[in-house]
Amino acid sequence: MKPQEIEDLSFKIIDKEAGDHGFDDAHWQVVRRMIHTSADFEYIKSVRFYENALSSGVKAIQRGCSIFTDTNMARVGIRKGEISSFGGEVKCMITDKDVAEKARTTGVTRALAAVDKASGEMDGGIYVVGNAPTALLRLIELIRENKIKPALIVGFPVGFVNAAESKDELMTLDFPYISNKGRKGGSNVAASIINAMAIMAAKQ
Repeated sequence: MKPQEIEDLSFKIIDKEAGDHGFDDAHWQVVRRMIHTSADFEYIKSVRFYENALSSGVKAIQRGCSIFTDTNMARVGIRKGEISSFGGEVKCMITDKDVAEKARTTGVTRALAAVDKASGEMDGGIYVVGNAPTALLRLIELIRENKIKPALIVGFPVGFVNAAESKDELMTLDFPYISNKGRKGGSNVAASIINAMAIMAAKQ
């Protein structure tokens, strides 16, 4: 089978097994791609969309926004063709020398230091967190202090220390986010959400 045939068949299987999932077509495109990436149907129940978050993300991509990720895995997993066609760029600052130096001298995580470095470029952009709760908590702090105004936060840190808690905190914001309840997440799932929106942006 060719790659597109495999993907199409996978989506047919997902649609069949998901049954009456309750999402409208646009939101289902996102959730279905999350399931396709993870083989985890629990995202149907755990995913959370802030009102108009999806349209905010799609419009930001169409404007050629910058997309920041907390891991290079997420950066690599995001489709560049659609993003670059609008003039956008996907960036990850986690391995930048000045980020590493700030983390070393201040005792914070590199993920948090990378958020601080990106803060000056983040207005109107999208920040994707697929691994580090410290990055998500820093984003929440900066949003509450009105220091950054991204178009969307995709918050899917994974793990046992502050992953679920940081997502719960994100979902208290009156601000566009896509996230989920619980410990599950990951860079691959976070990237799949951007990919779904990029495809939507290209088709509109």
